[in-house]
Amino acid sequence: MRQVKDQQFQLGETPISQIRFDPRSRDDIPQLLKGLQYIYVTPEIRKQVFDILEAMIPQGVNRENGRPGMGLWKILVLGTLRLNLDWDYDRLHEMANHHRNIRQMLGHGIADDDHTYNLQTLKDNIGWLTVEILDKINRVVVSAGHTVLKKKDARLRGKCDSFVVETDVHYPTDINLLFDAIRKTITLIAGLCDEHNLPGYRQSAYNIRRIKRLFRKIQQAKRSTSNDAQKKEKQDKAILCAHQSYIEEVSLYLQRVGETLATMTAQGVSPGELAEIGQYMTHARRQIDQIKRRVVDKAEIPHAEKVFSIFEPHTEWISKGKAGVPVELGLKVCIMEDQYGFILHHRVMQKQTDDQVTVVMVKETQARFPGLKICSFDKGFHSPANQQELKGLLDLPVLPRKGRLSQEMREFECSEPFVSTRRQHSAVESGINALEVHGLDICPDHGIQGFTCYVALAVVARNIQKLGSIIQKQEARRQKQLGKRKMAA
Repeated sequence: MRQVKDQQFQLGETPISQIRFDPRSRDDIPQLLKGLQYIYVTPEIRKQVFDILEAMIPQGVNRENGRPGMGLWKILVLGTLRLNLDWDYDRLHEMANHHRNIRQMLGHGIADDDHTYNLQTLKDNIGWLTVEILDKINRVVVSAGHTVLKKKDARLRGKCDSFVVETDVHYPTDINLLFDAIRKTITLIAGLCDEHNLPGYRQSAYNIRRIKRLFRKIQQAKRSTSNDAQKKEKQDKAILCAHQSYIEEVSLYLQRVGETLATMTAQGVSPGELAEIGQYMTHARRQIDQIKRRVVDKAEIPHAEKVFSIFEPHTEWISKGKAGVPVELGLKVCIMEDQYGFILHHRVMQKQTDDQVTVVMVKETQARFPGLKICSFDKGFHSPANQQELKGLLDLPVLPRKGRLSQEMREFECSEPFVSTRRQHSAVESGINALEVHGLDICPDHGIQGFTCYVALAVVARNIQKLGSIIQKQEARRQKQLGKRKMAA
């Protein structure tokens, strides 16, 4: 039995509409909670959000039966807190159990003060939020922000740009990726053998340490920086020998694990139990092949064949040419921000460049917010085809061209509307920085599904905080005006 929010008030529970925040606080928590409070106390917006959250409950489930689950409103509150404040689950666990205002927003009163959340409960329930659910909530939040600003029917001016959200991976090399693969292979097969009472892997921890010594030997062999020809030749031979010893040892263990898997299959162990081990063995064989080609055959490995993490295979090697940041490991995310600072839409870019998402971003944003009529980009989004298509979609496409310009194009890009909009484009960097500061610099969640949900939740959380910040400023302005009237009276 799972509800959006329990309608039965507890003894001592403070209604969400009556939660008070320090108007002088400059912290992010009051702003985010203020935005959540506005969503809850505004009947029209609350109904829209609650209807969207109810879609998380599987169809055909009787809500009157079964043990109670965490309320969907609580899931939204905790999920946005985790992302917007850049908390890990341990910090979220502590704050959900002991922060007064957060507990009031979750619906806990004096009589419910001893109710605490388990760490695993938070992890399991926040995982219920999907990209589709979060996208719908984001539309409601942005529309609410426009209403608060009294700009609901105004023409939207978008600013589109991309940035890299890093995945939680170490710097990839052939040898450490191979070590990761064989380490997981041996660990998993040892655990499976222990579960099915099969011998052969009692010394699995020692075997991993033995492989690691060979791995370290390669690293140590590469340390010399001497320019002496004889020393360099000697070092090259030592590096080659160390690589050969390393891949020979790993190959022996792969052969041994393969024989064990065959034995388990013959004894009736289900393929599902063996699938993960097979995946890591595939990674290991690929890395062995690439090491042989690169070190022994002196061949260059095509970029398309490289994998930069065996745990997060969606990770890409991205060079954006930033000063001091030659390479970033993760995925690019493209965002569309309006003139009020709300993020209208975002897109996770897998194996895509900026110019490949230009038109798609405009079309998808207009499907959500038809008022988008002006949009600015940087030169990375340019292509002749994009220029042509944007003319039919926007009243003013501000997409600077590359290379020499014709007289007609030079006059267009020097026109006052184009120049004015292009000068305002750099404000999108402020929105990107706000996202990175509020949790979207590195994604700790696993898999491409976890990555996309993490990004979507960060966008929703940022927009809710922006909504709360606007309301907080409006209230402060009203209080200031009220004080002036009292003094004048």
